Amino acid sequence: MKRYCLTLDLKNDPELIAGYVEHHQQVWPEVISSIRDSGIRQMEIFQVHTRLFMIMEVDGSFTFENKQKLDADNPKVQEWETLMEQYQQRLPFAKGGEKWVLMEKIFEL
Repeated sequence: MKRYCLTLDLKNDPELIAGYVEHHQQVWPEVISSIRDSGIRQMEIFQVHTRLFMIMEVDGSFTFENKQKLDADNPKVQEWETLMEQYQQRLPFAKGGEKWVLMEKIFEL
């Protein structure tokens, strides 16, 4: 399996941060299904203050392009993404429309 790591910031507001964390304790089943259907086999999100760090392990069928298309075609995922927008703050170096930014691995033990 291949692993990807991505990062994103939250807005610097304790109430919004708490709301984001709370939503992620009960992610909608349709969103979970969409994640799995795209080839993502394992996903974890870690948080420190406003910084989020996501680790995804994917199977051979996964591509970011396919995930993006599946998300765009799924009204429930779009509803979730719209809801999450109120909590998230794009990184200053993110490309247009990019939320989660792919990180580059620079070390492995």
